[in-house]
Amino acid sequence: MDAMLMMLAAFAGYIIMYQLYGRYIGKKIFALSQGAKVPSVEMEDGTDYVPTKKEIIFGHHFTSIAGTGPIVGPAIAVIWGWVPAMIWIFVGSIMMGAVHDFGALILSMRNQGKSVSEITAKYINPRTKLFFFVVLFLDLLIVTAIFGLVIAVIFNMYPASVLPVWLEVPIAMALGVIIYKRGGNALTWSLIALALMYVTVVIGTYVPIKIGTIAGIPPTGLWTIALLVYAFIASTLPVTMLLQPRDFINSHQLIVALALMVVGVFAASFSGGQLHIVAPAVQAAPAGAPPMLPFLFITIACGAISGFHSLVSSGTTAKQVASEPDALFVGYGSMLTEAVLSTLVVVAVAAGIGLGYTANGTTLAGLDAWTTHYSSWAAAAGLGSKVAAFVFGAANMIETVGIPHGVALAIMGVFVASFAGTTMDTATRIERYALTELFSGSPIKIFENKYIATGVAVFLAGCLAFSSGANGKGALSLWPLFGCINQILAALVLATITVYLKGRGGLSWIISGIPAVFLGAMTVWAILLNQGRYMDAGNTLLSVINLLVLFVSLWVIFEAFLKFLKTDGVTPAADVS
Repeated sequence: MDAMLMMLAAFAGYIIMYQLYGRYIGKKIFALSQGAKVPSVEMEDGTDYVPTKKEIIFGHHFTSIAGTGPIVGPAIAVIWGWVPAMIWIFVGSIMMGAVHDFGALILSMRNQGKSVSEITAKYINPRTKLFFFVVLFLDLLIVTAIFGLVIAVIFNMYPASVLPVWLEVPIAMALGVIIYKRGGNALTWSLIALALMYVTVVIGTYVPIKIGTIAGIPPTGLWTIALLVYAFIASTLPVTMLLQPRDFINSHQLIVALALMVVGVFAASFSGGQLHIVAPAVQAAPAGAPPMLPFLFITIACGAISGFHSLVSSGTTAKQVASEPDALFVGYGSMLTEAVLSTLVVVAVAAGIGLGYTANGTTLAGLDAWTTHYSSWAAAAGLGSKVAAFVFGAANMIETVGIPHGVALAIMGVFVASFAGTTMDTATRIERYALTELFSGSPIKIFENKYIATGVAVFLAGCLAFSSGANGKGALSLWPLFGCINQILAALVLATITVYLKGRGGLSWIISGIPAVFLGAMTVWAILLNQGRYMDAGNTLLSVINLLVLFVSLWVIFEAFLKFLKTDGVTPAADVS
């Protein structure tokens, strides 16, 4: 099939559904009000609560929810065929993911920017708070540890990305000073900062930085340590000092990267005929792969729906959105933009990689190039393999525009690493919020100190990262659990939104209720299948944690169902104050 036509059809669908379904939900279901009180204004403190222009907070929110999730997930799931992958990305993002992200954002904004665990305690019952926190904290812990490893792997694979990724930090901090301290124009100066960052990308291409083993610690371990230190510092700084200006740069970087890939699709299509999708349309039983159902819906998370998004919505974003109407653009719009990215990932790994791939000194093309990465599930699921499949496929398309292949590789490597870095320190900041909220009202006051709470979060992530040794890859031991933890979290948040909407009256709860039932059923099915695999393999750690997740999830689902039955449309807890 022509990759360009598939891409254009998907893009048109996202735009149409934002205008129709998204605006309908905002106006009719959540009744967004310009005059409604929002936490960024009511609780403004200059550090976490800061009213922000929607274009800037969109950049923060999108780069935080994106990371490498919408890249790695679709790049793995294509092994079952590009058609089921695209159907789930398209339908899931519009009908489930965007509703989930937008709903979580609105509920948090209407509850002083509190986390989803606090919101669940309010709309379902207080008993669910601790259970929900277990799922939430496991999700955040794995994200922090694994995304540090992702960046470390990228640095090791693409040393040209090291210099520009680290130099983006001082560039962003300088941008923050210019915008917030000296009143500079945000758009003008952020574009100048973006141009400066791309200068560092070109420099990095010719000055790659590759480190060796130091004191017995290999490169991935060294980079992971550096990134955890960075996450601690970045997540304790005021959002206006680094988080917002860096994410504004990254939002522009996103536009440039997406534009380059889109133009690359057109250039590749018209320069040598069509850009053909070389991956199979459907491949129901790849070698060694788990069944497509239910694991397609677990493997592609961020590109369709992801529980982590609700943590960002109710963590950092709800504290910065300046008005309720802005939430539609930020929450619903960001999810559809992520679907755009995932669509381009499918194009890159299903078609772009077929333009040519060099492995072991041999240049492969077409189906042979695709098969190099997708000969079996073991090959497809490898972290490095999937990052390489996307980066190389995207670079192939960008090269057709006239950009040297080495520079194109550096651009895409920096793109992936920058987004992963944003997700990593945002997750650390949200962990701090969650710990503070969990112990609020208790005799334990130590977690009210942001440095201690953040230090605990980073320390635990470090323990997980180095649990397997000095290579920093310990989080991979829990990575098989992440997909199910992430998706069950999304199902639980959808259940909370459903109870909230039923309390407002009418049948508006259907928009989140049906997705909650579907995703909950698929994820519990996958958890049960995984439990059998873990027990057969004698993996006690994964078996115990998997059972814990299953227990707490079923408990919250049961409590949500009971609350749903008791909610009559006039429940005081559903008031939007």
